[in-house]
Amino acid sequence: MNYQIFRDEKNPVVTLKVKNYGTITIELFPRVAPNTVNNFIHHIQNNYYEGLIFHRIIPGFMIQGGGGSSVKPIRGEFTLNGFENPLMHTRGVISMARTSNPNSQTTQFFIMHQNAPHLDRQYASFGVVTSGIEVVDSIAAAKRDVSDRPYEDIIIESMTVDLKGQTYDAPIFL
Repeated sequence: MNYQIFRDEKNPVVTLKVKNYGTITIELFPRVAPNTVNNFIHHIQNNYYEGLIFHRIIPGFMIQGGGGSSVKPIRGEFTLNGFENPLMHTRGVISMARTSNPNSQTTQFFIMHQNAPHLDRQYASFGVVTSGIEVVDSIAAAKRDVSDRPYEDIIIESMTVDLKGQTYDAPIFL
């Protein structure tokens, strides 16, 4: 659980409300992956995530959401891509999804349901759930099809961010 060393009262805090499930609070770590945090904040502030779903759920691994219309990608902030990202993919850590292209991060994110060390240094982890891990557990338990898509939509009702009085730059897109 190496995320403890990155916690700071000045870090931005995201409130993610999931319809019929509850609220997940996430502390973002700009010291770990600054452009990834800037990108996530940018999309939250533009209400991008509202109404989107958690479209991929794998119990014992992760829950993934935030996919929507095409947006510009950012450079992946992880070791495999030449960026030192020390945050391990342990239970509750949030990370950015991508394709096989290491610079294809856009809006899709995943929250670790359980530890997944095989993702360390290969995906841009950038924060941790500070409350609502039971909501993650409930989502992970949803019935799903063979493609790991829930039978019933699990909707992101709203996502807001408290910047704690700090300012964050616009993301650097590719």
